[in-house]
Amino acid sequence: MYKIMKNLWLPKLKNIIFFSFLALTLLTCCFVTFLTVNERGRQKIIVFERPRLTVQHEINCTAIYEMEPVELGKSLAIRKEKSYVGQTDEAVVNSTSDCDQFVSQGYDGIQGSEFEREFPLAYSLVVHQDAALVERLLRAIYMPHNIYCIHYDLKSSDDFISAMKGLARCIPNVFITSKLERVQYAGFLRLKADLNCLSDLLDSEVKWKYVINLCGQDFPLRTNAELVSDLKELKGRNMVESKWPGGKQWRWTYHHLQKDNNSEYYSSPVTTSEMKSPPPHNIAMFVGSAYFTLSREFVVFVHQSPIASDFLAWSEDTYSPDEHFWATLVRVSGVPGEEPSSDPEISELKSKTRLVKWWSLEERLYPPCTGVHVRDVCIYGAAELRWLLNYGHWFANKVDPKVDPVLMECLEEKLAEKRVQREV
Repeated sequence: MYKIMKNLWLPKLKNIIFFSFLALTLLTCCFVTFLTVNERGRQKIIVFERPRLTVQHEINCTAIYEMEPVELGKSLAIRKEKSYVGQTDEAVVNSTSDCDQFVSQGYDGIQGSEFEREFPLAYSLVVHQDAALVERLLRAIYMPHNIYCIHYDLKSSDDFISAMKGLARCIPNVFITSKLERVQYAGFLRLKADLNCLSDLLDSEVKWKYVINLCGQDFPLRTNAELVSDLKELKGRNMVESKWPGGKQWRWTYHHLQKDNNSEYYSSPVTTSEMKSPPPHNIAMFVGSAYFTLSREFVVFVHQSPIASDFLAWSEDTYSPDEHFWATLVRVSGVPGEEPSSDPEISELKSKTRLVKWWSLEERLYPPCTGVHVRDVCIYGAAELRWLLNYGHWFANKVDPKVDPVLMECLEEKLAEKRVQREV
């Protein structure tokens, strides 16, 4: 009997010890920067980690979650001091110069359960700055059985581009898209960046079930296992915001110029007085978000269907096509995971992909921002930790440690706790 019980519990015990150690490492240690000396006698950073301010200032994330005033006051004091110093892009470049050392900082210890491995996911990361923040996001969502496509902006700095190449070189199942764009705000190339990644992801060996696109200031609110559980409940449907256009019809009623007479891109597309033809195939227009959760079958449809191809070509000279392309196509009759055009609107509150807090809707649809506002969007503060984790969405936008480093550390801690609890 003893041998039987030992065989049953020993593997489980090893998993518990491993994940507990992993969580303890994440939650309690102050991370160290290692230095080596090259042949010219100069110091070179080869590994970077970030000090945990919650440890240094003895902040209890559970107390932050419970909205205890003393702990929230500590987080506000850190924000006021502006003591957070992020790693430079060059530091990320140097850290990935030794891939074995880099992946040993956490990536090679991530495994996932059989439940998760049977339902692999894909990600499209369209990013342009702050390599350390991109790495932090990637670490938070990483699973070795998933697949990750990075699209960096051709306008990005040399150090940022080198950092992204370093991440792709070092981390298994992370790659740079085969075709890169010079992304223009509200322009067609922003949509094209995701489409480039989607095309490459379809060609990958990983037979992923769903794909999610993210930017550098997104952060997960669910573990991979929780996300897989929610996605299985969709049963092939997509999770895309899709609403009637209202006052946004001008975006495709008129032709928009992307470049000037010298073939230089404008900062954003310029509206002209030239009228456009109606959408092809009598497509009914909808608007939504540039961010999505799409089934593999739907992405295959977008990649192969003449309807999708014609609609994409028609959208090239529209304003912010990424905010109507996906919202419209999910309503087309017969597409995989179709949302009938007669169905109610799918608002940002119903679409779980991304939780954004707009200034104009605060105190009506959700509590006030406790961080700061940038272009009418909230960059979250620590006092929103409980609301973010309990609202039901999958990713938060926007999160930035330069605004509130405590929130990001507490999100990491709470997600790590959930992963450990699942293993026990």
